[in-house]
Amino acid sequence: MTSPNFTSVPVLDYSLLSDPQTRAHFIEQLRHALINVGFLYLSNHPVPTADLVSYIPKLFELPQQAKDDIKMSNSPHFLGYSKLGAEFTRGQVDHREQIDFATVHTCRWKEGDPDYYRLWGPSQWPDERLIPGFEQVTTQYLEGVQALSYQLASLIGEALGLGPDGLSRFYDSEELMQHRAKIVKYPSSETYNQGVGPHYDAGFLTFLLQASPHTGLQVQNLTGDWIDVPPILDTFVVNIGKALEFVTQGLARATSHRVLSPTAGSPRYSVPFFQNISLNIKLADNVLEFPQEIRALRDARGNVGKTDSVNFTEFDREPSGRVNLIGRVKSHPDVAERHYPQLFKELFPDGIPGQASAY
Repeated sequence: MTSPNFTSVPVLDYSLLSDPQTRAHFIEQLRHALINVGFLYLSNHPVPTADLVSYIPKLFELPQQAKDDIKMSNSPHFLGYSKLGAEFTRGQVDHREQIDFATVHTCRWKEGDPDYYRLWGPSQWPDERLIPGFEQVTTQYLEGVQALSYQLASLIGEALGLGPDGLSRFYDSEELMQHRAKIVKYPSSETYNQGVGPHYDAGFLTFLLQASPHTGLQVQNLTGDWIDVPPILDTFVVNIGKALEFVTQGLARATSHRVLSPTAGSPRYSVPFFQNISLNIKLADNVLEFPQEIRALRDARGNVGKTDSVNFTEFDREPSGRVNLIGRVKSHPDVAERHYPQLFKELFPDGIPGQASAY
């Protein structure tokens, strides 16, 4: 029997689903990864990645002015460019440069609506003349991962004894949903070890494309040990967010993770895709119940020890959109001061802090 205190992240072969004789094995592996690890590799998935990967170095080689033209502070949706060292985790600077994008969405906020409706809206794109085809390739990639994320959510419902529609209540119709992603550059550094500090993700599922051969991603197991998650060609690394952990009463694990900066040589590149849930849903009103045999698997795992991550603690009292907006405001107070002045004053009564942190 596999020990629940994992020492590596399992690799699940998506192609097993195409054969009824091997499908059950995939579901069994998925159940183990959800309950005991919170992370998995997904191989043989249907999303092409090569075209996007080829653009990533060109994206960060754009003139600084071109990147500044799409800086995040322009966007009430927290989409756009963040310069090196602009974000903090647990009070320490994250040594990364990044551009946040999202699936196509028309912002539905109007006067009198909840402020978190403004969280979702159109992306900012670099000048097409400077990087021809990038917007189209990235949009197609995001659409592909979005479709895969819904397919995996259905499989998770099945793996946890809820049936393939067991998680459907957490998603709105397509025109009311948006999912986010970012393209990240972690420069090599002998001074800054923290590419991004220990944290959890907010939503249900994250799909990470490790777009260069560098190591650096690490996850914390039950006893708090840091386990390496090295790149494996043509795979996604998938992990569970705090929202899914909350509604499953801890059955599915959100696992603390971090990225260490490369110490020498070329940068590390990665593309995390964050599957969101409905902005309005209150998770405390939608906690799921499971068959006894599934609950027994959680009990056999034992308790998760203290981790280095503490973020996204408001799901017990706030709508999902509000939780996510609070996290964005804490990470990017300069954006909040411009676009969410009331919430900014609530969270930062003394003005922009010297060190901002969502975590």
